[in-house]
Amino acid sequence: MIEPVVDLDQIPALPGRVLLADVRYYLDGRSGREAYDSGHLPGAIFVDLHHDLAAPASPAEGRHPLPDAAFFSERMASLGLSDDDTLIAYDDAGGVMAARLVWMLRSTGRRAALLDGGLSAYAGKLETAEPQLPRGSFAVRPWPAERLATIDDVASGGSVLVDARPADRFRGENETLDARPGHIPGARSVPCRENVDVSGRFATAEVLRARFAAAGVTRDADVISYCGSGVTACHNLLALERAGFGPGRLYPGSWSQYSATDRPAEVG
Repeated sequence: MIEPVVDLDQIPALPGRVLLADVRYYLDGRSGREAYDSGHLPGAIFVDLHHDLAAPASPAEGRHPLPDAAFFSERMASLGLSDDDTLIAYDDAGGVMAARLVWMLRSTGRRAALLDGGLSAYAGKLETAEPQLPRGSFAVRPWPAERLATIDDVASGGSVLVDARPADRFRGENETLDARPGHIPGARSVPCRENVDVSGRFATAEVLRARFAAAGVTRDADVISYCGSGVTACHNLLALERAGFGPGRLYPGSWSQYSATDRPAEVG
C-alpha cells in the first residue's frame, strides 16, 4: 500500500498506471463539475461525490451513505479505473472532499492517495477537455466490516470518537445542514481542515500525531471518525494513517444520521 498522501513529484515513481481524479464538491451549492470543466489537472477524470461515491440520502441513513459495493464497482469501471491502477485524488479544499474516494479505495485494498496541496500544487496550465478512457476492470469488493462503525457503536462509549466538522458545528453554534445542533456524547473535536496549512498541504506526521494524541488517540485505541455525512471524516482517517496510528473506523451515517434520531446529544 502506498502512503495516504503524496507530493506531485512522487507520482512518476508510483506503481502501476496512475490516474488523477478531481473530486471537487462544495457545500454552498456551487458545482464541482463546472469547476472541473473550467480547468483541471492534465488527464484528470471527474468523480462526482453525490452520484459516484454515495447512495441516496435519507434520514435513516444520512446525507451521503456508502453506496452498494456493486454500484461503486460499476461507477469506477465506467470512469476507466481498474483494480491494478494507482489513483491520486485531489480537490481545492485540502483534500477534505477527495479523501472520501481515497478512503473507499484504500479500504478495499486498492492503491490510492491524496495529492498534497490539491489543485494548487500544480503550477502548469490546466486542461478543460475530459479524457475518454476505456472501461476499466474493477471488481466488486464488499466494504470491510472492520473498517466501519454503526450508530450503536458510536453510542456505546467504548471507542475514541473524533468529530471532523468545524469546531463551531461541533459545539452546536452553526448547524445549517442537519436535523439538530451538537455532537455525539463523548466525542472529541478534531476539525479535519486543521490537518492542513493555508496552502492545503498536510501537516507533518509529528504534528498530526500530537493533534490526535491530545484528543485521546493512542496506538491501541479503537478510533471512530465521523463528520456531518461521512465524507470529511475520511480526511481524519487518512491523517491518522499519516501520523502512524491504526486505520481507524468510519461512521458513514455520521451526524446527519445520528441527529435525525432521539438519541442524546451534547453541545458546547
